[in-house]
Amino acid sequence: MDCLSTLGPTPSTDFSATNHNRVHATDVLHGVYYLTTRPIPGFTQINMVEVLSRHGSSSESECEGGERSSFTHRTSFLAEDTYGIMGGNIPALELMALYTAAAMHDYDHPGRTNAFLVATHAPQAVLYNDRSVLENHHAAAAWSLLLHHPENYFLTGLESAEFKRFRFLVIEAILATDLKRHFEILAEFNAKVGKNWRERRKERRKCVNDEDAQGVDWTVETDRLLVMQMVIKLADINGPAKTHPLHLQWTMRIAEEFYEQGDEEARLGMPISPYMDRRNPQLAKLQETFINHLVAPLCNAMVMGGLVPGTWVEETSDNECASDTEKGDSTCKDTDEEGETDGESGPVVPKKRKKPRKVNCLLTKNLKENYEHWVARMAEEAAQKEALEAVAEANVQDALAVSEKTEMEPIKEESESLPQSNASSADSETRCNIDRMFCHCTWHKPQAVDHNDGSAGGSANGCLHTCTRGGKRGFLSLPVLAIRQGLQGAMKTGEKRESRKTVRADVGTEV
Repeated sequence: MDCLSTLGPTPSTDFSATNHNRVHATDVLHGVYYLTTRPIPGFTQINMVEVLSRHGSSSESECEGGERSSFTHRTSFLAEDTYGIMGGNIPALELMALYTAAAMHDYDHPGRTNAFLVATHAPQAVLYNDRSVLENHHAAAAWSLLLHHPENYFLTGLESAEFKRFRFLVIEAILATDLKRHFEILAEFNAKVGKNWRERRKERRKCVNDEDAQGVDWTVETDRLLVMQMVIKLADINGPAKTHPLHLQWTMRIAEEFYEQGDEEARLGMPISPYMDRRNPQLAKLQETFINHLVAPLCNAMVMGGLVPGTWVEETSDNECASDTEKGDSTCKDTDEEGETDGESGPVVPKKRKKPRKVNCLLTKNLKENYEHWVARMAEEAAQKEALEAVAEANVQDALAVSEKTEMEPIKEESESLPQSNASSADSETRCNIDRMFCHCTWHKPQAVDHNDGSAGGSANGCLHTCTRGGKRGFLSLPVLAIRQGLQGAMKTGEKRESRKTVRADVGTEV
């Protein structure tokens, strides 16, 4: 295992991988080991030594005439307290290839996504033609480490054909971790093990088994490879299936790695990828989406295929029939009956189906708890956002009401004071009222304005002026002051025109 300890980001890596590092590689290796060595309820255990010696290669494993092999594993929760080990159905060479792929699968990870490497024309993207860039790089770099450093090479005991097979399996398992192929592999597996539980529920089928399912034939190499790909994929994204404290730790790691990529995108002037903007964190939405669209469908497919470790539940009632994954499914029937006639005219003898057993699965239990946690967090964040928006709207309405009231007060005072003053005082009040209409700004340092002599302090750089007439105190900006002076000038011009008209009228009368 010394060579496996070297698998991780190298010191020459440009970016520090917060999540994709040696700890993650160890975690995925542990996940693969757990899935292949822990007891699985109702699993069909076979003797692979006997199978390989009897059937030889996988191409000869199928029975003649299209008959199904007796070594086919189908989902079965009808067994009587039986367990099986998945690793027992996988040849040793293939099992070792799976473990090696788990350790290699993220070697020399730069802490950036495939999309980022493609968008920035990184050397890896150019080398691998934008296709599964990281996964191809992980496999190639890890194999280079093994082949070019004799101290790391642990495959000296393999024959040429075994080495070729081993290398092929490792590369295929690593390439399967590309999430771009996620739904392709998942659909292939679902087609192999049968319809998913929602479709069976709609069709009122039995709780777990699908009679039309082809099942996994452990004597066929392609079937075993498909299972190995599903196993490493589940181990790779198993964070939400961990206990809640561990899940939160891994969530913080991947979030920080995403934020580091978002910072890099911002520095390069690129659009920030979804969920990678640390200024707008959406951690709850990220995890809810990740679980709902990726982890849960993958985990459910493995459970429906009968390939996830668990324990039988002790029966406490005759009315219980669903497994953990289908708890509450009302389509499960304990008393499903099929008509069976004895001859042509014999009575119908009811035949009861076996009652499916319930299974406890730690992975699905943790997955459900973590999903509910993030959904609750999303609801809390939505409620907080609505409350903040309501407060902001109320503040805006209050500010508008105060502003309208402040603007109307000078107009009201002017309308009350004009009839009680002479023409000269009215003009003076009008000028001062113009000032009061605009004296609401409170920024910049004020300076006094004397309305009696018309002089104004301040400079032309935007300072404000204080209006002190009539005991009123406010501030005038230079633009407002200019407007005021312009209005006053217009008033004076109008007075001159009126005086000229009066003089002309008087001259005309004398003539």
